[in-house]
Amino acid sequence: PGEVAHPCNSSTLGGRGGWITRNELSEKMCCVSPFYSLTKKSQCCFLSQCREVIQNSKEVLSLLQEKNPAFKPVLSIIQAGDDNLMQEINQNLAEEAGLNITHICLPPDSSEAEIIDEILKINEDTRVHGLALQISENLFSNKVLNALKPEKDVDGVTDINLGKLVRGDAHECFVSPVAKAVIELLEKSVGVNLDGKKILVVGAHGSLEAALQCLFQRKGSMTMSIQWKTRQLQSKLHEADIVVLGSPKPEEIPLTWIQPGTTVLNCSHDFLSGKVGCGSPRIHFGGLIEEDDVILLAAALRIQNMVSSGRRWLREQQHRRWRLHCLKLQPLSPVPSDIEISRGQTPKAVDVLAKEIGLLADEIEIYGKSKAKVRLSVLERLKDQADGKYVLVAGITPTPLGEGKSTVTIGLVQALTAHLNVNSFACLRQPSQGPTFGVKGGAAGGGYAQVIPMEEFNLHLTGDIHAITAANNLLAAAIDTRILHENTQTDKALYNRLVPLVNGVREFSEIQLARLKKLGINKTDPSTLTEEEVSKFARLDIDPSTITWQRVLDTNDRFLRKITIGQGNAEKGYYRQAQFDIAVASEIMAVLALTDSLADMKARLGRMVVASDKSGQPVTADDLGVTGALTVLMKDAIKPNLMQTLEGTPVFVHAGPFANIAHGNSSVLADKIALKLVGEEGFVVTEAGFGADIGMEKFFNIKCRASGLVPNVVVLVATVRALKMHGGGPSVSAHTKFHYVKTELNGCCNLQKQIQITQLFGVPVVVALNVFKTDTRAEIDLVCELAKRAGAFDAVPCYHWSVGGKGSVDLARAVREAASKRSRFQFLYDVQVPIVDKIRTIAQAVYGAKDIELSPEAQAKIDRYTQQGFGNLPICMAKTHLSLSHQPDKKGVPRDFILPISDVRASIGAGFIYPLVGTMSTMPGLPTRPCFYDIDLDTETEQVKGLF
Repeated sequence: PGEVAHPCNSSTLGGRGGWITRNELSEKMCCVSPFYSLTKKSQCCFLSQCREVIQNSKEVLSLLQEKNPAFKPVLSIIQAGDDNLMQEINQNLAEEAGLNITHICLPPDSSEAEIIDEILKINEDTRVHGLALQISENLFSNKVLNALKPEKDVDGVTDINLGKLVRGDAHECFVSPVAKAVIELLEKSVGVNLDGKKILVVGAHGSLEAALQCLFQRKGSMTMSIQWKTRQLQSKLHEADIVVLGSPKPEEIPLTWIQPGTTVLNCSHDFLSGKVGCGSPRIHFGGLIEEDDVILLAAALRIQNMVSSGRRWLREQQHRRWRLHCLKLQPLSPVPSDIEISRGQTPKAVDVLAKEIGLLADEIEIYGKSKAKVRLSVLERLKDQADGKYVLVAGITPTPLGEGKSTVTIGLVQALTAHLNVNSFACLRQPSQGPTFGVKGGAAGGGYAQVIPMEEFNLHLTGDIHAITAANNLLAAAIDTRILHENTQTDKALYNRLVPLVNGVREFSEIQLARLKKLGINKTDPSTLTEEEVSKFARLDIDPSTITWQRVLDTNDRFLRKITIGQGNAEKGYYRQAQFDIAVASEIMAVLALTDSLADMKARLGRMVVASDKSGQPVTADDLGVTGALTVLMKDAIKPNLMQTLEGTPVFVHAGPFANIAHGNSSVLADKIALKLVGEEGFVVTEAGFGADIGMEKFFNIKCRASGLVPNVVVLVATVRALKMHGGGPSVSAHTKFHYVKTELNGCCNLQKQIQITQLFGVPVVVALNVFKTDTRAEIDLVCELAKRAGAFDAVPCYHWSVGGKGSVDLARAVREAASKRSRFQFLYDVQVPIVDKIRTIAQAVYGAKDIELSPEAQAKIDRYTQQGFGNLPICMAKTHLSLSHQPDKKGVPRDFILPISDVRASIGAGFIYPLVGTMSTMPGLPTRPCFYDIDLDTETEQVKGLF
């Protein structure tokens, strides 16, 4: 029996081809076991158990790796003290099963805080799938044990794993390998039938005690747990059929207290630290199991738990059906204010929502209770998951107050998910604080179709717009500063400051090496540049008259539309006229909305053209050396923001580019992540700014080119209010929006035109009539009938504003049916045709213009951009959203007009050319009575009042 080999397949253990004998194991443990040896038959059974556990683990792992070749689970063990034996046992069993294992060896006197610090590091390491502790028993405090992530706790010591075990959910938790080894050794090696047996667990503590009691009770045993100093110990030992020793026996307790024939098993918890109770003479008992047997089988079962952990981890990486708990609505009549409705609903904790929709804990970064950023790593995890259906919400030519595209978007996803049990995601733009405090108010939807909490949605969110503002203005400062320094320094002085001596060494930075390469200077040693090369490298020679990069602010401020900068004495007489734009008009916002990765964003930021040099060549952010810094400022803004609707369905709020000088759509990244999360049968509903002639056209021709995504359905939002205005009714303002007389709906021509525009792209269109309380049944029926005659797949009245998702169920059904039809999506133009031809195509086919008229400045810009190599970019028309033409007061469907192109600009980083139609303000102003008059804070409750 003393020479039976254990299955530890490593030449480092035992020195004989990787096998260790029982005697060698005992010698390495430096102790004499207190009990008589197992019979040879029992030992063979025990060894077979170990081999079987490891072999099964190896086979399961091999199957997992067949489907996931790069997968190799890692077990990390935190060890306080030097215990080479346990290291060898763990290492050899792990290698036999095909696992990786790492040991973090801490000093024996490590404190609780030091151990917890290591635990927390491993918790966050996504490469590690299991964590075990080899520390002294006195360090196994609740604080230490519950610092472990339950999903990595392969020793089953955390409260969550123990709680699941006690509750009967053993398949959902990790069971203590030691406790499990005890049961298996008794049943298989000794052959004990545990049903009805009296079990006495002596000296066990904490998680081991709880696990042993639970497992024995499940086997039908009568179990009692006592400590060594209990007065009734002797009598209890006499009564027991099986005695399990959970800690070393004190010297003063005689072994004679244990009745002959009693089965005794030693599983001293000290094995975790490599310390084994020893020193007692050998006594004969009926069935005897040594501590080293428990150690080896427990180590093998820990490996089994590790493989289970890896399997769970892989399962979590796959897309799975949502288990979404939707929030109930109790609509009131009359409908309260938006903020009252928002405040009346308690949102789910955002980490709960994230888990419901299949996001992993390490894929979200929580901001407060109701917002979280989602890391882009989810795209890699779900790269093989088929995309869901892609739906765009656009609208007819709107009134100044908007027609409710955001509200329809939210109502539609609430209907799909909360009422039809279909996975769906809304993807919305982040609103600018300009309109929030100006005229239009917030953009969280309205009534019972909102994103909540609406005040957090409309104010700051997670700071993305502030990051854009900081990045934009850093670049603006870099431009003017570079011009100043070039104007006041010689080539040599400028070069020496750009490439300074640091500790006696002069080196180019990475971005400076890139500039040298761009200039055709293939040198890396700053001292080897010629005078001509020094001048070429150091001077950008920016022509101030060509600067297109403006400073930005997220506030409507008309007095910043034209300013003079550089009037301080320190600027040495360098001043120029400049301006501020609203923050969402920054090209960096458009870059954020169109990028598909961090690397792509960095490249786009570097390509942004801010001016031309005096020879007519473009000057970029890369040339100014600021690209890396811009990327650092934007590294968190690139992650989409997760929120929820009033009914608890998920929403991504990300990016908010202007819909006139930019493309007016939420981010590509938000759409891509959402399409993976909803699954093949789910829906992602995103919104395009302004009317279909602007936001939808740019969605197709710009965003879809950048993303490669193909839309399935367009939902076109209309209101009776807007159609009456287009038919000759009064203009709509905040004061007249509900003061309509009955007017024949001649304005349906605008709806019909927008349907025709949608059909240009080959995508089925469903008209959503956003119903107001002033609309009559006859008006609703007429609009829906005319829409269908104009070619809409369907036209449906929607009541989500007053009752939530329930009021848009018919719309949701129509969208599902339309999405089942084949989309024949096509772009409107080929990007390779000349810039002028692309502008003309949009003007004539979309707006209905007779032709275009280019100003001399616009023609010069087109010539310059073509010469600079930017002629193959898509077009982003910057025009009024209040008319199909360039004149806001021309309603309905204007005809035979000439579209004037006053200027042409370029957003090279974002990837489009934007012609200006007429005059276009990029900094809104405040009205006589802005919204801020009604916005206030209750200083007692800290609740925001007056937002809408």
